[in-house]
Amino acid sequence: MKSILLAATAVAVLTGENPVPAMAQATTPVSQVVQWNKQLLMIVRTSGAQPATIHPTRSFAIMHAAIYDAVNAIDGTHKPYLIRLSASHFASQEAAAAAAAHEVLVKLYPSFQATLDTQFQQALAQPPNRGQVDGIKIGKTVADRILALRANDGSNAQPIHYVFGSAPGDYQSTPPNFRPQPQFTHWSRVTPFALESADQFRPGGPPKLTSDRYADAFEQVKSLGIVNSTTATADQALTGRFWNGAI
Repeated sequence: MKSILLAATAVAVLTGENPVPAMAQATTPVSQVVQWNKQLLMIVRTSGAQPATIHPTRSFAIMHAAIYDAVNAIDGTHKPYLIRLSASHFASQEAAAAAAAHEVLVKLYPSFQATLDTQFQQALAQPPNRGQVDGIKIGKTVADRILALRANDGSNAQPIHYVFGSAPGDYQSTPPNFRPQPQFTHWSRVTPFALESADQFRPGGPPKLTSDRYADAFEQVKSLGIVNSTTATADQALTGRFWNGAI
């Protein structure tokens, strides 16, 4: 279940699509999850809104984890991600999802509170009832607990200074941006959301520079990655432009 939840979040961030945690999708109207995801996309795309040393994928993971656990606390049909609560099945799942997302985003992006409050009120645009009140309480409780668990996950540490080497095979700043420092050099030390450790499934190192395997890989990257490549498919060219990263 953890892999499903994080995969949904990762797809949203990598493709710009709207992640709907697979289990929550079955029990919560898609519009509620999608709308809050759109709101977070708007926030992270706002200049200066995202802290420079904290990767925005963390916010997506926290928000969708909170939505999932809040809805699942009411539905009770799946294994919780982190937070297990006993909740009435009559509580509003829609209110729980909205409250969880709202609480996470207000705490992570307090300068957007007015906008977030407006969306929250729109999400609750129906006569208040016991189910809605209970749902809001559940969503807020779950969000606060997940935020507390992630409070000291290492994401707010200062990036580790990187010294470019001069030996063959040492990483160098790459075009077209030629950044003086690689970004998020501290991110491997952030507590993972699903893995036991950051290196749990890490593959081995690259092949030797003098090997045929390295030469073949180098030629493939050059052929597919060159500007106006004649060998890259449209999808490969789009992927390359996306992973160029921020300028």
